Amino acid sequence: MESRIEQDLIAAFRQSFEREPRLFRAPGRINLIGEHTDYNDGFVMPAALDLSIWAAIAPRADRRLRIRSLIMDEVVEFDLDDANAQPRGDWTDYVRGVAIFLERAGYKLSGADLVLDGNLPIGAGLSASAAFEVSAGFALLTISGAEVDRVELAKICQRAENQFVGVRCGIMDQYISCCAVAGSALLLDCRSLVSRKVAIDPDARLVLCDTMVRHQLASDEYNSRREDCERAVAALSTRLDGVSALRDVTFAQLIRHADAMPELIFRRARHVVGEIDRTLRAAAALDAGDLKECGRLMYLSHESLRDDYEVSCAELDLMVDIARSLPGAYGARMMGGGFGGCTINLVEASRAEAFAQAMADRYRTATGVTPPILTCVPGPGVGPVGD
Repeated sequence: MESRIEQDLIAAFRQSFEREPRLFRAPGRINLIGEHTDYNDGFVMPAALDLSIWAAIAPRADRRLRIRSLIMDEVVEFDLDDANAQPRGDWTDYVRGVAIFLERAGYKLSGADLVLDGNLPIGAGLSASAAFEVSAGFALLTISGAEVDRVELAKICQRAENQFVGVRCGIMDQYISCCAVAGSALLLDCRSLVSRKVAIDPDARLVLCDTMVRHQLASDEYNSRREDCERAVAALSTRLDGVSALRDVTFAQLIRHADAMPELIFRRARHVVGEIDRTLRAAAALDAGDLKECGRLMYLSHESLRDDYEVSCAELDLMVDIARSLPGAYGARMMGGGFGGCTINLVEASRAEAFAQAMADRYRTATGVTPPILTCVPGPGVGPVGD
C-alpha cells in the first residue's frame, strides 16, 4: 500500500509532467557515535533512519534534467551537456552536482524528469543533503540502465558535495544512505570503507530528539573544523612518520607532541583521536551487551564535541543534561555537524515512551519549544519503491 508521501509524489509528478514515474527512496541517518571522525579517516557507527528523501523519475529522449522539489516548491531545468555548469548556491546543487560528477565518472546518463519530496527535516543533522544526492543519483543511474555499485555511488555523491556544493564532508552520510542494513548499525572504517554490522540490543531504543535549532553547514564552521584537523596533521607529520590523517595518531602520541601546534588545534585533534577510540570501544560494548558502557561513551563524546570541538549549542547541551537526569537513559550526545539539530539517546526499551514524554515536557518548559521526538528503527539503504 502506498504511503501518503508516495501518493502525493506520484500526483505531483503526473501534474508536472503528465506521465507515470518510477519511485526511489534514500534514507537519512543517525550516528550512534563517531562525530567529525569520517573526514579524518576514522571510524563511525551510523544507521539509516526510516525518514527519507523520495525521487519520482521518468527518462527523457534528450539530455535535459527537469527537477521539481516539493520541499522547496521550485522547478529548475539544466542540460547534462553544459560543460560550464556552475553552482547556484541552493538545494539544486545537491542534484546537479551528482549528475555532473556521475558523468565525469564515465556514466552516460539519460535526460530525466524528476520530482523530489521527503519527510526528512532539513538542517536537523540527519543528512538530508546526502539523501538528496543518493536518491537522485540512484534514480538517474537506474533509469539510464547503468549498473549501480553502492560504494562507488557513495564516493561520487561525497565528491559532488565536496567539490560542487562546497561542503567538505566525509563519506559517512552518503555511505550509510547507500549501504545501510535494516535492523543494524554499521561500524564503518572511513579509510578502507569496510564495514560490519553492530546489533542494537533489543532491550534498548535509539531515541532522536530535535532541538528545532537549524544549522547552515555552508556557513564555514564545518569547513573550518576540517582545516583545523589538517593543521594538526601537518604539525604532527613533522614529528611522526606515516601520519596522513588523525586516524594515524594515538592519544599518547598526541599528548607527547602537543607543543607542535597551537592550543586550539590541539583541542580539535584531541576530540578526533579520542572519538575514534570511543567509537571502537562503543562497538565492543554493544557486541558484549554492555549498554551502560556504550552510554557512558556517548556522554563523553558529547562533552568532547562541546568543549574541544566546540560544535554544540545551548539547546543541544540542555537536551543532554535533561537525558542524564531521566530514568532509563544509558547515554546521549549531540549528533551531526553541530550548531543545532538533534541529540541521539540510548534508552532502556521499557522506559522509552516515558523518556520521550519527560524530555518533551522539560525542554518545552525551558525553551517554549515542543521538540519532535522519534524512536528510530534502523532501515535499509537506497532502493526502488514498489518495484
